[in-house]
Amino acid sequence: MSEVVTGDAVVVEVRVAQAPSRAVAIVIDMVVQYGLLQGAYLILGAFAVISDSAMFGAVMTVLVALVLVGYPVIFETLTRGRSLGKLALGLRVVGDDGSPERFRQALFRGVAGVMEIWFLFGAPAVISSLVSQRGKRLGDIFAGTIVISERAPRDTGQLIVMPPPLAAWAATLELSQLPDEVAQTARQYLSRWHDLSPQVQHEMGVRIATQVSAFVSPAAPPGVPPHAYLSAVLAERRRREQARLAQRAGNGLPPQGPQPPHQPPGPYQQPPSGPYQQPAPAQGPYQQPGPHAQPQPNSQVGAPYRPPAAPAPEPPKATPGGFAPPQ
Repeated sequence: MSEVVTGDAVVVEVRVAQAPSRAVAIVIDMVVQYGLLQGAYLILGAFAVISDSAMFGAVMTVLVALVLVGYPVIFETLTRGRSLGKLALGLRVVGDDGSPERFRQALFRGVAGVMEIWFLFGAPAVISSLVSQRGKRLGDIFAGTIVISERAPRDTGQLIVMPPPLAAWAATLELSQLPDEVAQTARQYLSRWHDLSPQVQHEMGVRIATQVSAFVSPAAPPGVPPHAYLSAVLAERRRREQARLAQRAGNGLPPQGPQPPHQPPGPYQQPPSGPYQQPAPAQGPYQQPGPHAQPQPNSQVGAPYRPPAAPAPEPPKATPGGFAPPQ
């Protein structure tokens, strides 16, 4: 595992791709490129009898440059960091801050790859990868990128628990349009929630929750804190995935209606750390006590009747998206 610092000064853990998997991905890409070059040579060779030899050499030189440089640049730009070899091995190129690879970075990697992989038979790439703590080859150093593995096992040591007041609402959510990348961003935010200052907690929470709400319906109840909203969405998403897996395995039908948060046996029975366990600020309808609230401890039996206290002041105005502001 390695840590990257995003533009929001948030530390995110990523799994750097290992050298063997990167080598296999490079070999797959080289085989594809070699096949494209052979096909281009055969096609041009068919027209060589009616064309000038100098023209043939010029066109072949251009095609070689397009295949060796254009292939990785075009694929990694269109697929946001994945060539055919990386796609087969579950790898992706990202920036040093975890952002998606840009065209400029793909171009630097492609040009450097021609020199260090094709012309020098990969020797500089191997040496650089062994020296670098993140396994960077020269192209990654010039472009400011790293190669990560997307097929790493998910971290299940921290269980996201469904906030009880949102269980009934979460059971009605439409989650089929929520991308995995957005859900992973929300999961990383919740895992790092305690490491952030209160202001950053709220600002990042509102931004990520607003992004999630664009793919999830219905909207959150008014006054719900961002971290509680994200916890409810991810907990319900996990519950439905577990139900589908259980149904496929023939272990029963998926449960109907809102369910209490699942606590598997073992060490996960202890309350996990994370923002979704902390009591939310007492503001907004999400935190108001119900009609069955217990009386205060200092109340006395037979005490004279006293009129109810004045109503509490209205909570601060909710932030964009209907999420409760910080305390």
